[in-house]
Amino acid sequence: MDDSSHDIVEKYAHNHHRQQPQPQSLTQSLSQHLQPVQSGGELHRHLSGRHLNFIAIGGTIGTGFFLGMGTALAKAGPAGCLIAYVFVGSVLWCVMVSLGEMATYIPTAGAFSAYATRFVDDSLGFAVGWLYWFGWAITYALSLTAAGLILQYWAPHVNIGIIIAIFWTVFTLANFLPVRLFGELEMYLSSLKVLTVLGFILFGICVAAGVGQEGVLGFRFWHDPGAWHEYLVPGAVGKFVGVWAVLIQASFAYQGAELVGVGAGEARDPRKTVPRAIRFTYWGIMGLFVATMFLVTMLVPSNDPRLQNDTSDASASPLVIAAQRAGVKVLPDIINAVLLTAVLSSANANVYSGSRVLLALAEEGQAPRIFCRTDRRGIPTWAVAGTAALGLLGFLNLSASGGKVFDWLLNISGVAGLTTWASTCLSHLGFQRALRAQGVPRSSLPYVAPLQPWAAIYGLFFNVLVMLTQGFTVFIDWNVSDFFAAYISLILFAVLWAGHKIWYRQPFVGPAEADLVRGRYDQGERSVAVDEGI
Repeated sequence: MDDSSHDIVEKYAHNHHRQQPQPQSLTQSLSQHLQPVQSGGELHRHLSGRHLNFIAIGGTIGTGFFLGMGTALAKAGPAGCLIAYVFVGSVLWCVMVSLGEMATYIPTAGAFSAYATRFVDDSLGFAVGWLYWFGWAITYALSLTAAGLILQYWAPHVNIGIIIAIFWTVFTLANFLPVRLFGELEMYLSSLKVLTVLGFILFGICVAAGVGQEGVLGFRFWHDPGAWHEYLVPGAVGKFVGVWAVLIQASFAYQGAELVGVGAGEARDPRKTVPRAIRFTYWGIMGLFVATMFLVTMLVPSNDPRLQNDTSDASASPLVIAAQRAGVKVLPDIINAVLLTAVLSSANANVYSGSRVLLALAEEGQAPRIFCRTDRRGIPTWAVAGTAALGLLGFLNLSASGGKVFDWLLNISGVAGLTTWASTCLSHLGFQRALRAQGVPRSSLPYVAPLQPWAAIYGLFFNVLVMLTQGFTVFIDWNVSDFFAAYISLILFAVLWAGHKIWYRQPFVGPAEADLVRGRYDQGERSVAVDEGI
């Protein structure tokens, strides 16, 4: 966030951002409530590198990790799973290094929509920001619901509505804590997940070597039932379809790693903290995902019927299935407890990330200015409250008809992350064009992303391809309702972008007019110096 002592610099940057057409009368009345602010709330830079790491890890390792690997193995087989997860990891790397270069130079909260607005198009930033905010806000409702379902593993007669209400209150209040305390809470919650995964990796190595009751496993299940599975259609095409289905699933599972960029606006010394956090987060998440998936393919055959179990507790987790096959009886309760911790940690990160994106939208004039307000501790109270309010949609699950609506809302959240990844790569291409046009050498940046611009192009291409094909199964077995459920998020994105473009009629951002000044890293350093009394 910009310090108030830099108002003159900010006004200069804002006035030279680009010439905008005169709004119509109705637009003018709206713009009184939706206009860029020069210095909204003042976030405090109290997040360390480890806080950023664990906020991102906490938002990534959730039910998709503990439960999703089982269905992935059943769809594509061991070889197909590993190829899909490693490939999506390469796309994620392109997103992360592109984000790192921008977030280090201009560390701002809710970076994705701000970068799209500054370097590509106002309408793109508007659409990406609102879709991403809604995705995390509705995921908060999902996390609360999942926590209730997991607790019913031990107490099946407890009303899930009571559980949702309790956890909603706890984690909404947690997001009103000073950001340093919030970071510590998220770090401890995420640490339990990481320790569990590391423990499973050690356990899996021992079982594969012959400690379990099935003897030495090695690559037995790669040979029988085989390294590849046919999915939906027979033959080689079916094997490809299985890999592509898992590739889409892996794209959803990795989402959350980009939360390092959300926290950049509150990072201490972002010039050093952000690049280090991005490297640690990426390699940490990739290592945990790929190592766990590799061991799961060795410990659990891809035709085990329990992998297709449609429950929400630990019984469907391949980690539990591996322990049961090895003869370990106590692990299901342990994994279920960790799964509960994973879901609650995700809920904590959901409100944090959503509130910072809402703050960024308000600062760029794309949301009501009230969401810029922060209290004396640097907490964007209105943005937190607005994001947390959508968590109450979890109560829709208490009725059958409401549950159908909730499922449609969740489909929006799944693709919201992919639109953010794609826009990050596109924004980085615009950022590089702006640097060249304004005579700023990339070598002068605090962090220079490798393999550019090719990494950003690679990431942009495959993110857009996955977005367009993520509902491909409806074309194999056509159903109109399933089609709209799969593509409602892209339809909403198009409506948001087109509606904003038609209403405001603003041109795409020219590289010479792109804003490279407001919120720059050297201003952040001065702000930190003031905060810490240096």
